[in-house]
Amino acid sequence: QVQLVESGGGLVQPGGSLRLSCAPSGRIFSISGMGWYRQAPGKERELVASITSGGSTNYQDSMKGRFTISRDNAKNTVYLQMNSLKPEDTAVYYCNLALMRFGNPNYANYWGKGTLVTVST
Repeated sequence: QVQLVESGGGLVQPGGSLRLSCAPSGRIFSISGMGWYRQAPGKERELVASITSGGSTNYQDSMKGRFTISRDNAKNTVYLQMNSLKPEDTAVYYCNLALMRFGNPNYANYWGKGTLVTVST
């Protein structure tokens, strides 16, 4: 079983920055991709950013230029650098990992417990 542990959330002022980290553990044969999702109170979970094993990234348009996803392949760790944070960025941020095995790029999908980001004065 793969475990994902997020860290880096907390309270930040509008305009401030945070960096989230996601550290997987367990047996990982191959990763198709990893990503960050978020869920604000009363809203659906939405994609923030994702990165494939090949390094291709994807962002929501509203987050381009403010958020940056990166990875450390040696550690299978993914980061989310968040700058110019706004109150509407307040949400629980979840790390996601898609595991590839036996040629199936979505053999298994794992989620972290989430880390709360609160942007407020």
